[in-house]
Amino acid sequence: MTKPVISLQNVVVTVGQGTQILKGINFDISPGDFITVLGTNGAGKSTLFNAIAGDLAVSEGKILHNDKDITHHSAVERTKMIGRVFQDPKMGTAPRMSVAENLLLSEKRGQRRTLRPRGLSNAKLAEYRKITATMGNNLEDRLQTPTGSLSGGQRQALSFLMATRVKPELLLLDEHTAALDPKTSEQLMHATNEQVTGNHLTALMITHNLSDALKYGNRLIVLNAGEIILDVRDEEKKNLSEDKLLKYFAI
Repeated sequence: MTKPVISLQNVVVTVGQGTQILKGINFDISPGDFITVLGTNGAGKSTLFNAIAGDLAVSEGKILHNDKDITHHSAVERTKMIGRVFQDPKMGTAPRMSVAENLLLSEKRGQRRTLRPRGLSNAKLAEYRKITATMGNNLEDRLQTPTGSLSGGQRQALSFLMATRVKPELLLLDEHTAALDPKTSEQLMHATNEQVTGNHLTALMITHNLSDALKYGNRLIVLNAGEIILDVRDEEKKNLSEDKLLKYFAI
């Protein structure tokens, strides 16, 4: 049996005066899983991501990476194996650096960044032009443009490319299309699916879009009040409908 990339064992996250946000989560993420994550506001979705990424301390339980206990590893240590794209297109990129410079910087994920990304070679620019063209939003024509001057969709596409430039062992997509208009969101979701499935990435994706949750990925989980109340995969997931999913939001 293939061992999990990440395993959460009885994970509890408590904040404030003893408020439990995650309540004894047991959850294995297998290599190649593309898991869509649903839940109402306050269900614990972002807390789950923050606990996995090391941005939030675990109060009880363990987090394992390839059977190694990383519960107390810092977020910086975990960047060596985790890529993340946030909801806000402004996060994850350096606004004053060009698109090409941001991509070059992303190749140093998990390493000491003593790099001064200036004077990119023609070969490197050609490589980046090919990569950015896969996003379908003309990002390849803006390689020398400061990232802060990009549209929201282009900047989010760049964030996605940066998170996957060095293949992560786990990719966290934290509502990465939520701030985009419907057309741009659909475009980025198509590109996301192509990259995740084509490069055999292991990914978790938070979404509030039931259609996307059903359409993409091989597995789906629903969180409610800090607990996983549904975890389905493959054929069982394919047999779900939006109406059936909505019942879990009425609990």
